[in-house]
Amino acid sequence: MQLFDWIVLIVTLLFIVIYGAWKTKGSKNVEDFILGGNETPWYMVGLSVMATQASAITFLSTPGQAYHDGMGFIQFYFGLPIAMVVISLTFIPIYHKYKVYTAYEYLEKRFDLKTRSLAAILFLFQRGLGTGLTIYAPAIILSAILGWNLTYMTIAIGALVIIYTYSGGTKAVNVTQKQQMFVIMSGMFITFFLILHFLPNEMTFSNALHIAGANDKMNIVNFSTDPEEKYTFWSGITGGFFLALAYFGTDQSQVGRYLSGKSVRESQMGLIMNGLLKVPMQFFILLTGVMVFVFFQFNPVPLNFNPNNKVTIEKSKYKDEYHGLEKQLEALSEDKKVINLLYIDQLNQDYDNPILRKELVTLSSKEKDLRERAKEIILKADPKSETNDKDYVFFHFILNYLPKGLIGLLLAVIISAAMSSTASGLNALASTTAIDIYKRNLKEEKSDKHYLNATKFFTVLWGIIAIVFATVANLFDNLIQMVNIIGSLFYGTVLGIFLVGFYIKYVKAKAIFFSALISQSAIFFIYYFAIHIYPSGEEKLGYLWLNFLGAMLTIILSLIMQATLFRKDKEEILA
Repeated sequence: MQLFDWIVLIVTLLFIVIYGAWKTKGSKNVEDFILGGNETPWYMVGLSVMATQASAITFLSTPGQAYHDGMGFIQFYFGLPIAMVVISLTFIPIYHKYKVYTAYEYLEKRFDLKTRSLAAILFLFQRGLGTGLTIYAPAIILSAILGWNLTYMTIAIGALVIIYTYSGGTKAVNVTQKQQMFVIMSGMFITFFLILHFLPNEMTFSNALHIAGANDKMNIVNFSTDPEEKYTFWSGITGGFFLALAYFGTDQSQVGRYLSGKSVRESQMGLIMNGLLKVPMQFFILLTGVMVFVFFQFNPVPLNFNPNNKVTIEKSKYKDEYHGLEKQLEALSEDKKVINLLYIDQLNQDYDNPILRKELVTLSSKEKDLRERAKEIILKADPKSETNDKDYVFFHFILNYLPKGLIGLLLAVIISAAMSSTASGLNALASTTAIDIYKRNLKEEKSDKHYLNATKFFTVLWGIIAIVFATVANLFDNLIQMVNIIGSLFYGTVLGIFLVGFYIKYVKAKAIFFSALISQSAIFFIYYFAIHIYPSGEEKLGYLWLNFLGAMLTIILSLIMQATLFRKDKEEILA
């Protein structure tokens, strides 16, 4: 990195932190701190919702996901727009009607304290892990590629977020996310058009899409009904729908964003804005990854994008064997460049040459084989090495091919995204702990100032916990998948509780509580035996289905229990 990159990076980050702390300092009470005084306009609600979900993992992992596996990951988001409509019509009016600080507060009104506490604890556990990952993701990538100390990097990102989240609460999160989304999308658009600019002069965008298509990167929709397929139209429209419904409808990190809206209508408009823009945004990020793939058809590419693995190999007795594969990849890259240029020439003459297309597929297959052999060598050199390099692809491109200044901007994009989602997570964790656990179980009434200070204290506490978790976390497969797997383990059960609360008045507290406990246990069991024990990617069930299964199990079990074990219950139902 050049001096100019450092200036761009530091100035951008300091501006966001100082602006957020200055603009929102001095919350008067706990309502102001958690709900932002209910002053957030619809467009800021929408931006805040989008920024909360668009963590650094999105901008690190998603392009790498597309580089290796193509555009199919977009199916993960197919159920999201439908979920936004359902939440806008059902969830938001109910939350506003009962003037809740957190989503889980409603569950006590509808069921009882133990159900509220169970949902809150499940949320705290999964969001605590998820918030740690939002810090860990950029920290490990930045430390690996730039040589920065991982622990110091993790503490620095966490500390920056704690400063303005502690200072202004929900208002600070909303205000800073507006700046962060501007930085994020500006950086991504500039990068996308630079990639197109770096492609051969005779190459059009249409040509680039043809090359991507020839390498199976443009298979956007998969209608397969095979449950082993991770991303299909059906898993996206069902499992993805239930995940989005749970995340945006019951996860306090998102609920807190639209509870701060000026009115029900403003909150609804903000969520609909997210529903309309989220899929195109993710499509664009994935397409950026595909264009990085096309770029590397004409430029040198490493055998493995993770720089740690290169260091490991150079210190081992297998380095000569690895260097031999690198030479083979160099020769293969030259062949790819020649064939791709010939293919472009034919395309410019309106002829999609099937022979050249077949040759491209053959060369890609050979490259994939070289990469797999390289992974085997890396593991022989160090069995603990992380050979999956998806999270390093985009970063490798940024550092090696972007002009100075833009490198600093893209690093600011990644760290801003980390700060954005981490701030929302800390704000939600603190709010839930203060309102659903601390205040609800406190026997004597305290002043509003006391609860404000308690919420601020929990903000710092959860910030420290997230930093500690981030410093001990291990890289797992692909980071964006890891975050979604953690969510899928818990969201289904929590969503099932809320769906019963909203729509099935027949079911009462005992039935929903025990069905949720059984459902959550069953999901852990299913995950372990159908997904976790197949680390090589041979899952017997795509993890998205856990959201659907968790919700359905909770609902069905609660109906059965209410009709049998607890049919004589006469508990009052919230109208």
